[in-house]
Amino acid sequence: MATGTFGERLKREREMREVSLKEVTSATRIGPRFLEALENEEWEKLPGGIFNRGFVRSIARFLGLDEENLLAEYDLARGDQSMPAPQPYENKLPRPPIWLPILAVLALLAVLGGLVAGGVYGWRRYAAYRAAKHSSSPSLLPGPTQPGTGTAISSAATAPSSDPVTSSATVPLDLAVSTSAATRVRILADGTALLDAEIPAGETHHFSATQQFEVTVADSSAVLLELNGRAMPPVGTPGASGTIMLSQKDLRQASGGTPQP
Repeated sequence: MATGTFGERLKREREMREVSLKEVTSATRIGPRFLEALENEEWEKLPGGIFNRGFVRSIARFLGLDEENLLAEYDLARGDQSMPAPQPYENKLPRPPIWLPILAVLALLAVLGGLVAGGVYGWRRYAAYRAAKHSSSPSLLPGPTQPGTGTAISSAATAPSSDPVTSSATVPLDLAVSTSAATRVRILADGTALLDAEIPAGETHHFSATQQFEVTVADSSAVLLELNGRAMPPVGTPGASGTIMLSQKDLRQASGGTPQP
């Protein structure tokens, strides 16, 4: 390409579009003296390097010319044909951020911790239920052997008969209060206040009494009551507050006995 061709073409393309240097400057933010230096191919007045190529790209974009073709003409006119060859494009998969494995490990630990906590909670409830059931069950001890027969005499046959009402009345009462949702609970044991506070969801509390319990809850559907390991009726209408009295009679009824007055 002959010297002056690039600058002449740049000026011709601008004038064909009836665009002034001032308009190019306003659109591309390139100073007028740099635009004139490009059109006159006065390279010594330009900053050089990537700045010149950036000017050419901006002007080509503003005038609607092909940027690569105009850059090739600039390189030939500038005599800069020893441009480094572009590196071949490698389609490498991006490496995941280093924090992703750490986040995955933390999430796994949180899940395992929740499973362990749930197992411990379930085991404690089962152990409390078994202990309450064991304490309420009469122990069967082998009786003395009848002479000459080798047959054991049951304790029921050897011991004097006792009133079932009197026997069950001596069993201590154990009340387990479990919550499926947070609600306020008030517990009276034999007339003495043991609790009057809000219990969070998922907790189980045990209370002891000799004669009776008075239980008042703000949300009846959020509380499950167990008397000596036996489920008791709901306190009231689901979603509403209610009060229930639990005594030895309720324990006998839950055992299948005949309600006593």
